[in-house]
Amino acid sequence: MEAIINSFLLVAATEMGDKTQLLALVLASKFKKPWHVMAGIFTATVLNHALAAWAGEWIAATVPGQWLNWALALTFFGFALWILIPDKDDSNSENMKWGAFWTTTVLFFFAEIGDKTQLSTVALAAKYQNIVLVTLGTTAGMMFADGLAVAFGEKLTQKIKMKWINYGSSLLYVLFGVGILMR
Repeated sequence: MEAIINSFLLVAATEMGDKTQLLALVLASKFKKPWHVMAGIFTATVLNHALAAWAGEWIAATVPGQWLNWALALTFFGFALWILIPDKDDSNSENMKWGAFWTTTVLFFFAEIGDKTQLSTVALAAKYQNIVLVTLGTTAGMMFADGLAVAFGEKLTQKIKMKWINYGSSLLYVLFGVGILMR
């Protein structure tokens, strides 16, 4: 359960204000089909994060334990800094001709490549060495955060300042990094 809960918390916090959350907001506003958009987000996230978790588990099996701990801690510290740089939605919403589900699936899959949440999934899978549990946790975290964007969109971002969400997410990464070094 630790792998699922920690993966959920870290990715849900990280996704707040992330470019893919902004993309979810744009797609929900454009298509007005929240269930289709959420299904596309789910499909893309499961595929993307399962591949990322596989890569993380492979790294854990390949890199010696002490080196892996230092690499993971430094990775989490790096993410703590990265999360403080706000993302912008750089998608082109004019080229959405495949319908809500397929457009969301394709755009989300490619937007997640190299994204903080995907790289976090790699690091979490290396830490927990369990593809299924990490993928479940990170996917649930994405669905929660992006579901908020799809369901409540702009109302939510008017109530909570993004800088505070980013500070909280950054703190989570620091705690994960310190936790790894304390083992």
